[in-house]
Amino acid sequence: MIREYAPAKVNLYLHVTGRRPDGYHLLDSLAAFGPAADVLEAAPADDLSLTLDGPFGESLAAEPDNLVLRAARALADAAARRPGAALRLTKNLPVASGIGGGSADAAAALRALNRLWNCRLDAARLALLAQPLGADIPVCVESRPRLMQGVGEIMRPAPHLPDVGLLLVNPRVPLATPAVFRARQGDFTPAARLPEAWPDAEAMAAHLRGLRNDLEAPARALCPLISDVISTLAALPGCLLARMSGSGATCFALFPTAETARQAAALLPAEWWSFGGGLYEGGAPSLHPPAGGV
Repeated sequence: MIREYAPAKVNLYLHVTGRRPDGYHLLDSLAAFGPAADVLEAAPADDLSLTLDGPFGESLAAEPDNLVLRAARALADAAARRPGAALRLTKNLPVASGIGGGSADAAAALRALNRLWNCRLDAARLALLAQPLGADIPVCVESRPRLMQGVGEIMRPAPHLPDVGLLLVNPRVPLATPAVFRARQGDFTPAARLPEAWPDAEAMAAHLRGLRNDLEAPARALCPLISDVISTLAALPGCLLARMSGSGATCFALFPTAETARQAAALLPAEWWSFGGGLYEGGAPSLHPPAGGV
């Protein structure tokens, strides 16, 4: 059996920079990973199957064709082989929550089956395979911090990120990405200018405070609980920055250390989903499970 971790993708900022003639929006965003993750396991089998479990597994049970299965078939087609594998997805991340859970799961499936089937495709080839499946999947293949542009297909090296604590919080309310984009109003935002590195968590948070998530305002209008979550995070001891990730409704807060982020999680309302730890910067998720477990 092969196991792959699928870390949550967090948009530390997200600028909507334009719109293509086909209606897709152009973005500029710094994506980072961790500390929570789904887990995908793959074992040899004659046919392709997917079993769901975990706290959010039921949320996907009604889907007729999970993104994990579509990724598996895409890899099988590229490798000119029959798609046979028994897959198990432990869904620890909330669904439709702005942290790329489905994309991370599909990327984990590509990595796991690439090993199980001995396809020997490198990360660049897997990312290319992932592009037609979803804009966020390519960046999740390596699960390393990246500057994302275009519709997500353009990936550039990210600034070196310092040690920093990250707390993820979701009010357990799903929020559809297309609805958030439709609700967005106003002008477009220029791409950000970032340094090569930040010396510490405080400097990183100070720079990010000058940027924003252009989808936060429309998401707040559609889901007022997001405002409550961000206000609560901003008031936590040691919080350096509180913001929404992606199209929501998951929000995040940055802290000086992973331990202060874990301690802050204990102060949140019990009915909210939360996970605190450190930013995940190691890549190769199968070799380095996220700090704090899953």
